[in-house]
Amino acid sequence: MALNERIKRAAVLLGPRRVGKTVLIKQLVAEAIGLGFEPRAILYASIDTPVYAGMPLEQFLEELPDPHSRALVIFDEIQYLKNWEVHLKDVVDSYPNLKIVASGSAAAALRLKSQESGAGRFSEFMLPPLTFQEFLQFIGREGDLIRLDQSSEKPVEAIDIDALNVAFIDYLNFGGFPEAVLNPDIREDPEQFVRNDIIDKVLLKDLPALYGINDIQELNKLFSFLAYNAGNEANLEGISRECGLAKPTIKKYIEYLESAFLIIKVTTVDQNCRSMQRERNFKVYLNNPSMRAALFGPVSDGDEALIGRLAESAIFAQWQHSTNARQLRYARWRDGEVDMVYLDRARQKPHWAVEIKWSDRPRTDPSMLGSLRLLTQTNSTISSLRLTSKTIHSTLKIGDILARWTPTALYCFIVGRNTAHERGLVLDMEIDAAEDLSNDQQELFADPPSESP
Repeated sequence: MALNERIKRAAVLLGPRRVGKTVLIKQLVAEAIGLGFEPRAILYASIDTPVYAGMPLEQFLEELPDPHSRALVIFDEIQYLKNWEVHLKDVVDSYPNLKIVASGSAAAALRLKSQESGAGRFSEFMLPPLTFQEFLQFIGREGDLIRLDQSSEKPVEAIDIDALNVAFIDYLNFGGFPEAVLNPDIREDPEQFVRNDIIDKVLLKDLPALYGINDIQELNKLFSFLAYNAGNEANLEGISRECGLAKPTIKKYIEYLESAFLIIKVTTVDQNCRSMQRERNFKVYLNNPSMRAALFGPVSDGDEALIGRLAESAIFAQWQHSTNARQLRYARWRDGEVDMVYLDRARQKPHWAVEIKWSDRPRTDPSMLGSLRLLTQTNSTISSLRLTSKTIHSTLKIGDILARWTPTALYCFIVGRNTAHERGLVLDMEIDAAEDLSNDQQELFADPPSESP
């Protein structure tokens, strides 16, 4: 993380609760002191503190020796100030010598309002839950489980696929939050840490406070339903029947849950990779798969179907580091489905596709790959295919395309590593400059590592 004073923008750090935003802020303070900032010229304010309720941001600056001189100002949980984006815009305009960092976890108001009122004045940075690569680094197992190409440092293969799969299941159960990874006591009681400290605070405190939600139980019921069925196709009519909620309410609550970093909503395309004129069906994945373990108990190796769905959640979650995540869809038609399709940003044509399985059965049952084969036959722009499995690392021909077969755990590692490296969290990066990636960079996300000898 870097501090660049030449960029006269406020940096807005977004992310779920307990993913490490405060740790990053403390590191930033230490860096600022190392760069010569006087400690008295560094101001930190947690806006959700009751005594600060409604206090204008400019009033905080009275604590600085001279707000017109060089200083670092940090506003944590800024969304708890009404019309925060107007206040922050005024501070950026009026105090050009200040380096301002704001952070927030219940980010619906942050993300929406910053785009309306902060153009040219705010740069947004997303801090998602840990990727699978970061999880392995935290537990000190990356070097034991992944072999890298010595010339490019790209992942080549799993050293021990069975051990990697065990680590991947651990990641699905508790791997998204740094504190849970590092503290064995928290791993023993994920319900207390993840459910009570993270999920319930968002559902019972953050979202009701932001949107004036009166019936908290409705919101909680909807999230529990979506979490239990994560990875399954859904529609508003079906959810309404199951949860007893009106469709407009469901649609609104899903937007809130997505903005608060609890879920990821993925829309569908048809066999020809065309978007529906009227959205009907969609899938919901968990922003962090370990939230399901906190709600319904951990998964084990025998839960093949459930692990497969959570693996889809995990792979989609790795993409949160990249702005290209918005180009991801799943393909669905009357008698077929493909789990992940990437649409080229400019042409909105399919560029690559992935079928995600936690099983080796498709190798001996080609009918399980029929949907992927049909998708490539009807979409000539698809140039790269990936199939994931439980243990297979190989290639096969699908039409004219040499498809790569990769273990799901290794593929999740690759996607997390590549997207995080492309979008690394650097606070001096201009957000607009990173908005578009070249075709080569897009290909990097889809293409597998070179095959082992």
